Amino acid sequence: MFRQGDVLIVPLAEGAVPPHVADAPDEPRDARGRMVLALGEVTGHAHAVVGPGRLVREPGPFGPLLLQLPDGGRVVHEEHAAIPLPKGWYRVIRQREYVPGSVRIVAD
Repeated sequence: MFRQGDVLIVPLAEGAVPPHVADAPDEPRDARGRMVLALGEVTGHAHAVVGPGRLVREPGPFGPLLLQLPDGGRVVHEEHAAIPLPKGWYRVIRQREYVPGSVRIVAD
């Protein structure tokens, strides 16, 4: 497992990737060509992956992201050290916090 700030990146076995992902649309890359895992609402900084791959959003209010890195990649952020990721599939989970009566995504 890998963590950078409020983003958790969990390796996922090839056989655990849901079948619908093969036909799912990729999330768009940002203007710098990065796959954005989480955008900092306050600072404008982003947890992002550089390198070839795909990022697919799962359905649901807190739908995790599925990340495929055929050659590996790096998670970058303006305020954190880069994290190298080996090739493979990952589930990207944003940290959540309980607020009485609901749950919300933690924001930078």
